[in-house]
Amino acid sequence: MKHTKTLKVRVRDNHAYALGKQAKAVNFVWNFVNDLSHRSIKERSTFMSAFDLQKYTNGSGKELGLHSQTVQEVSKEYATRRKQFKKIKLNWRSSGGARRSLGWVPFKSGAVKWKNGTVYFNGKFYKVWDSYGLSQYTLRSGSFSEDSRGRWYFNVVVEFEAEKSTGTTAVGIDLGCKTAATDSNGTTLVGREYRKLEAKLGCAQRAKNTNRAKAIHAKIKNRRQDALHKYSRKLVNESAAIFVGNVSSKGLVKTKMAKSVLDAGWSTLKTMLEYKCAHANIVFEVVNEAYTTQTCSCCGTLSASSPKGRAGLRIREWTCSDCGTAHDRDINAAINIRNHGLDILAVGLHRLGEEKVAA
Repeated sequence: MKHTKTLKVRVRDNHAYALGKQAKAVNFVWNFVNDLSHRSIKERSTFMSAFDLQKYTNGSGKELGLHSQTVQEVSKEYATRRKQFKKIKLNWRSSGGARRSLGWVPFKSGAVKWKNGTVYFNGKFYKVWDSYGLSQYTLRSGSFSEDSRGRWYFNVVVEFEAEKSTGTTAVGIDLGCKTAATDSNGTTLVGREYRKLEAKLGCAQRAKNTNRAKAIHAKIKNRRQDALHKYSRKLVNESAAIFVGNVSSKGLVKTKMAKSVLDAGWSTLKTMLEYKCAHANIVFEVVNEAYTTQTCSCCGTLSASSPKGRAGLRIREWTCSDCGTAHDRDINAAINIRNHGLDILAVGLHRLGEEKVAA
């Protein structure tokens, strides 16, 4: 079965001017359809669809130096975001000044081709650092995008044949702040990439060295992404079922733990596990993790000696007062999450079997 994924490779810096020029034209089209749509709503109480907006931009690509499909994609993206955010008017895209919008040049399937080891788009060849072997894929839709340091990236959707996981075990994952993730096998993902570079970032910010601060932020992001990708890939390759606790960062970011919670990257890890498990055809579920820290994974009782409340956050190891088993706080919680996930999975399979018999 074929799946899709998005590949992101960096474009050589000597193409920044050409892409920046197209990005300014994209901003002009965005602002035009933004004003056109707003006037239509105000004057005629009519929400213009992407098809309606395209009628007013047909033929403008040549004058603006854009591919015709790029102009169409801007109108389509605008209509999608207007509906998503439920607004009659979206923010303007600025091409200059302190609040400049980062460059973005979208394209449809067929607009981009791989020729002679380069990306051919809109009559120009763009050299990229090809770390994926793009020649083996059929390039579909995507975009060129700019980051805060002025570096450009080529993002493209491709199809691929996913390999099924050969793992036979189930694993539970406990998400936390001291360690970003701990699984029931005892493997930990330390995380805390922001904390490691926090002092250097503070020095750069106090010195008002904007470029250095941006570079440190990029390093933090890249390190976190690399660690999360490696950890999630290892779990998917070795497991047949993965269960994660349902802890959410939304509420915790309003507390004193906000910096550590955001540094852990829980949401990103869950997203990676979800799509990688889908590609490998293995089970992935987010389960209720209530009382998993306090419950003994050996005897299943809510032990009186288990860590409880905020005062118990500092307790990393404890011994069950009922059965005498010594526990690592996070591993115990991960085992309970795994067991809870397996129970839910077993009930689901049992019910499915009953339905088949009844049918």
